[in-house]
Amino acid sequence: MNAKAVLFIFTLLLILTFTGRETTMAMQITSTAFADGGKIPSLYTCQGDDISPPLAWSGLPPQAKSLVLIVDDPDAPDPKAPRMTWVHWVLFNLPPDSSGLAEAVAHLPQGTIEGVNDWQRTGYGGPCPPIGRHRYFHKLYALDIILTGLEQPTKEEVEKAMAGHIIEQATLIGTYQKH
Repeated sequence: MNAKAVLFIFTLLLILTFTGRETTMAMQITSTAFADGGKIPSLYTCQGDDISPPLAWSGLPPQAKSLVLIVDDPDAPDPKAPRMTWVHWVLFNLPPDSSGLAEAVAHLPQGTIEGVNDWQRTGYGGPCPPIGRHRYFHKLYALDIILTGLEQPTKEEVEKAMAGHIIEQATLIGTYQKH
C-alpha cells in the first residue's frame, strides 16, 4: 500500500470517527489573579482590600438553568488540625449565560442571590487564616433548576436545595497564609 492510500484511509477513518459528534469542553472556573493551586494575592484578603478576585467560567452544560458559587476553607482554624469548613461566599441562581464575576464585583448578574457566609453576612469575605497556609475552594455548580424558597440561606441550606440537581461542577483552589 502506498503512502497516498494510507493517508486517504487514515483521513477517512478520522472523518467517520468524529462525524456527528459534538466536541464539549469540561466546565472550568479560573481566575486571572491566581492559578489553580497557586497563592491568592493579599489584595483579596483581610490583609489587603478584602475584595473578591476576578473569576471566569466556561464549558457550562447547555441544559444548565442556574449556577451556584461557594467559596470555603476546609482548613479552619489550623490546617494541621482542621475542625471546620469556613464559608467565605455563597451565591446562587447565577444565570448560566454569565461568564464570570469581575474583581471587586459590585453588581452581581441579574437574578443572582447571595447566601450568608460564616461572618453571618452576605457578600465576599476574603481569606484571613489565623495560622498556617489554608486552601480556599472556589466551587462552581451547574444546576438543572433555579433554586426557590431560600431567603439569605447558609451554605448548608443551598447545598440541601441543590442536591440531586447538579449537572456538573468545577473547582478552583487558591492558598493563603498571613505574612
